[in-house]
Amino acid sequence: MADVIHVLGEGGGVIRLALPLQSDIAKRIERGHLRRVNPDGSPIEEHLRPTDDGPQLPTERPALNAPRAQWVGYAVFKGMKPDDAEALTRTDLIDRYGVEPEARPTTPSPQVPVPDEAE
Repeated sequence: MADVIHVLGEGGGVIRLALPLQSDIAKRIERGHLRRVNPDGSPIEEHLRPTDDGPQLPTERPALNAPRAQWVGYAVFKGMKPDDAEALTRTDLIDRYGVEPEARPTTPSPQVPVPDEAE
């Protein structure tokens, strides 16, 4: 029997798919349009997720030169709706998710000269 995964379809039904997946289906999973689930439709707990060759949402920040699809998937992993993530450019996604907040450079506020009272 071929390896299979289950996904929650856009209409809410659980769909059983044989591996390897067709490239268009793999892209839809990678981008978050389809979500992997257990056969009964319940969410897969990450620590119990079976390891296989099927695509998954990236859980770590992609490289800055990674394809846009990986950035879309990462934005969905971070909580963005798939359609909203798809609407953004790669640059927008990198601006939003590319640098961890604590690592963002801070721009010092400009120093306003205080007039000397002796003048």
